[in-house]
Amino acid sequence: MEVAKKAMPTRRKHTKKTRKPRGNRKPAKQKQLTPGEWFEKLVGVQARLRAPNGCPWDREQTHQSLRTYLIEEAYEVLEALESGNDDKFVEEMGDLLLQIVFHSQIAGEEGRFTVAEVIREIHDKMIRRHPHVFGKTRARDSAEVLRNWEQIKAEERRASGKKSDSNGGGKTPKETSLLDGVSHALPATLEGFQLTRKASRIGFDWDDAGGIFEKMQEESGELKRALGEQDQLKIEEELGDLLFAAVNLSRFLKIDPEIALKKANAKFSRRFRAMEGLARKNGREFKDLPREEMEAFWDAGKKSEGKPRLPEKS
Repeated sequence: MEVAKKAMPTRRKHTKKTRKPRGNRKPAKQKQLTPGEWFEKLVGVQARLRAPNGCPWDREQTHQSLRTYLIEEAYEVLEALESGNDDKFVEEMGDLLLQIVFHSQIAGEEGRFTVAEVIREIHDKMIRRHPHVFGKTRARDSAEVLRNWEQIKAEERRASGKKSDSNGGGKTPKETSLLDGVSHALPATLEGFQLTRKASRIGFDWDDAGGIFEKMQEESGELKRALGEQDQLKIEEELGDLLFAAVNLSRFLKIDPEIALKKANAKFSRRFRAMEGLARKNGREFKDLPREEMEAFWDAGKKSEGKPRLPEKS
């Protein structure tokens, strides 16, 4: 056997690699696109959907009809952020980004502005409002950064006012306010949060949270008096003052009131559903229970938080 092996001619080495059968070939690795390239593709997709032979639904949309979706997508991003699920977070931020592209596409078709102008505007604003990073200004801490930010915004508003005046409209410099720029379209809690935050940046603020608690007690007393007088307009006003004080407290404690209230809503919903489940396990409908038993189910749900136990029967 050894002799036979030695006598066998040596095989030549192929200079070319033998091709693998087509069925076993690995798919070619896709080229990694840059964020800019992906953004251009997304803009192209939305333009195609709005084109004459595009999607009927997309073609029917207007800035007005899309308002609800813009708000919904923003809240869904917050919900995904709270969930800790990165895949969901990525998906919902994409949905929110689509709204910006969608509105820009409609505006472009109307000859008003393009998505490139939207990007340029926020790019230039970020450079302009961070002189401590991109310029020669220095900021010792975040509080000073915020003070500078408000000052720059005020200067921008004054410049914008002068520009508007030259076109026959807008506010004069004497009519401008530090509160300009807070949108009235915001949910009431967020509007109150931003109003008090802007005021606090120039020192118009409470010394400590104790003062706000006293204010809330004062507003609560005024609300009770209004209830006694049965003056509906006064009741509405005093309730608004109490809610505004609560929003101010949340801002002072560095807590977003909208998010805090959303969490409270979710907690109530979770506990209420748990009560309904407990009642069904007990062979009853929660809506048919007397108030005392409802309270017992509520206490049981609170104690177990997610694993409700049936209240003990007396």
